[in-house]
Amino acid sequence: MNFSIQEQDAKTSARFGILATDRGDISTPVFMPIGTYGAVKTLSPQELVTAGASIILGNTYHLYLRPGMDLIHQSGGLHSFMAWEKPILTDSGGFQVFSLAKLRKLSDEGVVFKSTLDGSEHLMTPEISMETQRLLGSDIIMAFDECPPGDATRSEVEAAVVRTTKWAQQCADYLEENPPLYGKASTFFPIVQGGIHHDLRSRSADQLVPLADVGIAIGGLAVGEEKSAMFDILGTIDELLPEDKARYLMGVGKPEDMVRAVASGVDMFDCVIPTRNARNGQFLTWNGKLNIHNGCYKDDFSPVDETCSCYACQEFTRAYLRHLFKLNEILALRMASLHNVTFYLSLMDRIRTEIIAGTFASWSKEFLTGLEENSD
Repeated sequence: MNFSIQEQDAKTSARFGILATDRGDISTPVFMPIGTYGAVKTLSPQELVTAGASIILGNTYHLYLRPGMDLIHQSGGLHSFMAWEKPILTDSGGFQVFSLAKLRKLSDEGVVFKSTLDGSEHLMTPEISMETQRLLGSDIIMAFDECPPGDATRSEVEAAVVRTTKWAQQCADYLEENPPLYGKASTFFPIVQGGIHHDLRSRSADQLVPLADVGIAIGGLAVGEEKSAMFDILGTIDELLPEDKARYLMGVGKPEDMVRAVASGVDMFDCVIPTRNARNGQFLTWNGKLNIHNGCYKDDFSPVDETCSCYACQEFTRAYLRHLFKLNEILALRMASLHNVTFYLSLMDRIRTEIIAGTFASWSKEFLTGLEENSD
């Protein structure tokens, strides 16, 4: 597996790259739809491929609890289990352990937590996280890290940086001794922590870059800090990370945030917004958000977006989609999810096109201005 930069924007740090894997090449910048339990909500693998998805994300914490590693391993790994032939990135489970588990005990060994499903007690360590992702057959394996909340004190963030480095080394050591299963190569992404503290980010990057073979992740952002602070840190990290490694900004985000992050050299994104907002009747478009519940769409027989290639926009009107939502039809959720995921993937395709053409800086300015003018 390797990452190579094909084009670099002259006015920003935006770049177009290729992340080559045994299961296919991934053009970056890329958005990864989230398949928490091994499925992107309401969508089939075939629909994802048609929409343009080249990689999806699976959740180690949730898959570990349900259906469990024994069943997935018996099926030949997550790719076989869910009939997805392209690459899969799995997060380490660390974020969920720290954010979802109400009762947990943290130590240098790992985290003891109680399941959100039945209250059963579990231990998650760097080694267990790596073995779980190995059994899943992940193409990109994320380090088990400590992700402090946005309101954490500096001393708490500093302690998390120390622990994250220690755990990342344990993860790397474990994977070196335990090769991938199912006959496909995988790669390991360490995760830079440090909150909004520039010196801690620098320290974390210095310690973790040597463990990064193909790429490295940026964690601990979009967790409650001010938006300006997030982009300030991204500017610093852009200077800290090597240009020849793929950069993954975890948990981001909104279309405008992704475009701004690309300008700071970010290559990979994931977020629940496309499917979560779809379930609330919100369609994401080039002109901003469209709330299909609004009465003005009751007799609107135009598509959600005339420029969109998704099945919903090609076949259905706003009036019909609003009708489906009013009746709580399952088709409404499917069509909104399909549209939003298609939009996000189309946005990444447009970003790549603009970078290649050398027009990303001017295009991104126009795009962000348009969203701002059409915002609610």
